[in-house]
Amino acid sequence: MKTLKNIKYIGLLAIAIGFTACSDESDFEEFLDQPPTDAAVLPSLTAGSADFSNFVSLGASFTSGFTDGALFIAAQENSFPNTLSKQFANANGGVFTQPLMNDNIGGLLFGTTVVANPRLFFNGAGPSVLPATPTTDITVSLAADGSIFKNVGVPGAKSTHIDFNGYASLNPYFGRMANPASVSMLEYTIAQNPTFFTLSEIGGNDVLGYATKGGDGTDPITPTATFDFVFNDMVNQLTAVCPNGVVTNVPYITDLPHFTTVPHNPLDPTNPAFGPQIPLLNSIFGALNPIFEAVDPARAIIFSETAASAVVIRDESLADISSIIIAQLNASPTFPAFIAQFGLPAAAAPLVANLLGTTYGQTRQATASDLLVLPSSSIIGTVNTANVAILMGQGLPQALAGQFSVEGVSLPLEDKWVLIPTEQDEIKTATDAYNATIASVASAKGLALVDLNDILGQASTVGVDFDSYNLTTDLVTGGLVSLDGIHLTARGYGLMANKFLEAIDATYGSNFVASGNVAIAEDFGVTYSPTLQ
Repeated sequence: MKTLKNIKYIGLLAIAIGFTACSDESDFEEFLDQPPTDAAVLPSLTAGSADFSNFVSLGASFTSGFTDGALFIAAQENSFPNTLSKQFANANGGVFTQPLMNDNIGGLLFGTTVVANPRLFFNGAGPSVLPATPTTDITVSLAADGSIFKNVGVPGAKSTHIDFNGYASLNPYFGRMANPASVSMLEYTIAQNPTFFTLSEIGGNDVLGYATKGGDGTDPITPTATFDFVFNDMVNQLTAVCPNGVVTNVPYITDLPHFTTVPHNPLDPTNPAFGPQIPLLNSIFGALNPIFEAVDPARAIIFSETAASAVVIRDESLADISSIIIAQLNASPTFPAFIAQFGLPAAAAPLVANLLGTTYGQTRQATASDLLVLPSSSIIGTVNTANVAILMGQGLPQALAGQFSVEGVSLPLEDKWVLIPTEQDEIKTATDAYNATIASVASAKGLALVDLNDILGQASTVGVDFDSYNLTTDLVTGGLVSLDGIHLTARGYGLMANKFLEAIDATYGSNFVASGNVAIAEDFGVTYSPTLQ
């Protein structure tokens, strides 16, 4: 890591040029003792009241250096705690150790079975999984030889996992370092008797799991009361042995490109797989729209032949009008003629009415207020083969079953692909509550606080400056967020390290920033080559 720790004066180039004008060595020495009057003198580094001799970092994926959908050596070396440790080393900081993976492929093996995929790389068009096989076996313990690691960053850890005994058996990233296996992450950290700690992104995974699953309820948000208890408890235990440290709050994760990259209206009429189908689709929904208009005009579904159209989604917050649709279609004297265009006999009318009712009872087209998760980009417009099989089992011909099984078009996107406004509100409410607790605890304990929420919010609007770079949350091009749309790039983690240093300076009276002991943007890239393995 480059720092300015060995440069006494900014304006070194002017000094070097001046050397050529000096007549002898004594003249040069005198020149160094009397720098140019316009040179900015950097003060010597001071640690203030903090003791960095035994720094331990506790947290989740950001702490570990997780990036591009995986953990791998190069990413770990660029983790924000490792970057901090290099600056702390200039203020009597000790050795900082990390539970390194086997390679730069990323991913995990259980014996010969791949249980976590390799990292992503940019293939020129977008993110793609590295075509390689992981070599890091989760059955191999790094702690077998007694090794202890200062970076206790565990991808996937929620607040409730931090002091959970036996978590090593559930999370292989912690399992590789835990000794004994029954130790909790918090116990593992405290046992090292740290003199300074960071406690980062606690609470992030408590809402992230819910969000990445589209709020479908399979990974619920941690209740505020639970978070309050566990966060207070872990900080109380930490500060009982180490009173000095830094905590972070939780960003609004819906500002991340995982939730902002896929547009709500990706259906392009010039797409040869979609455009020619628009008249038929509008004919189908034309039979339903009068019912929608009577119940709720916002449910009407119309595909444009000249502009991009929104996908069709299932919105569980809507009243289920399946029975109304079924009754109205069965009562319509024109409905048998309608289904005849699909080659179906009049006797099939009840079957099709039931199909349309159960499929579109809680549907609408997406709006700009809905957030589609990043993986939905590979689903929209594809045929759901499982749904085809179900419809064929109900008596529909395969071709027709396929027509009614196109994701986001004739088959509404499931809840797991979309965060509707009410689900976004749940995430924001929980995040605000977590952050109120974090701020209160940090203040009461005299800990430094890094406002990740403000940083990410700024990055999602005007961008955040890091030396000569302006980092934004745009996927691939923004420079802050990695290819998985959630975790940071190496440069993003470098920026994060500097934000920690700013907070440490403000709280403990150190002067890392003023003395030039900071991360330099140029030292960190934003992508890793696919040849790096």
